[in-house]
Amino acid sequence: MTAYDRHPGVPVTIVMPTYNEAGNLPRMAELVLGLPIDGLHLKIVDDSSPDGTGRIAEELAEKYNWDGRRRMSVLHRTEKDGLGRAYVAGMSAALDEGAAYVVQMDADGSHPVEAVPRMLGTAVASGVGLVVGSRYVEGGSLDEEWGRHRVLLSRFANRYARTVLGTKIRDITAGFNLWSAATLRDIDLATLDSAGYSFQVELKFKAVRAGHSAVEIPIRFEERTEGVSKMNLSTQIESAVMPVRLRLRNRRG
Repeated sequence: MTAYDRHPGVPVTIVMPTYNEAGNLPRMAELVLGLPIDGLHLKIVDDSSPDGTGRIAEELAEKYNWDGRRRMSVLHRTEKDGLGRAYVAGMSAALDEGAAYVVQMDADGSHPVEAVPRMLGTAVASGVGLVVGSRYVEGGSLDEEWGRHRVLLSRFANRYARTVLGTKIRDITAGFNLWSAATLRDIDLATLDSAGYSFQVELKFKAVRAGHSAVEIPIRFEERTEGVSKMNLSTQIESAVMPVRLRLRNRRG
């Protein structure tokens, strides 16, 4: 019996931002909503995808919301202003709707859906405010299709951010995380500055600074199944600058 089995019905919302993920979303919704978690809700945050992802999400919500159960919802945003902003919108909505835990998950199939019950069980059993699906603890791994350059860049980004911020979280750039509602409220999502991928680093840093503990569990990070990566030069620059900015603010504080 897992820790989750002893806490059935706990409300968990998976927040999944989308932009041009029409090819991935039906499969991801099926996998997520097939998980053995009674209180699970999937919230799609779509940034007006030109490929019709938002429309597909609404159709899927209609399909899965049957027998009076609201298992899936869609938050439509009119402005594409970064992954961080999309997550803030979705996570804030999840808290307002009563989620006890909020999971961040990509829509591209890179995060192992089957790890969510294990992450929830870890959080419930240990009482930690953050569970990280980690590529860089023992047992974690990256898809073999990642080239050597991408692997080195990812490892360098993590080591750089950890060193600058003085944190022990090995995969501080990870995008697959489970948060307790209390932790997210302590952080105050509205105060986060990051618009892009550096949101992942800022959120973890502020959680640890607020006194919340983190546990990392190993995952295998897969290559996306459909579509193309949203990482660009501006998000890479933001990711490089944000740890230094956070450290300087922390010193002044």
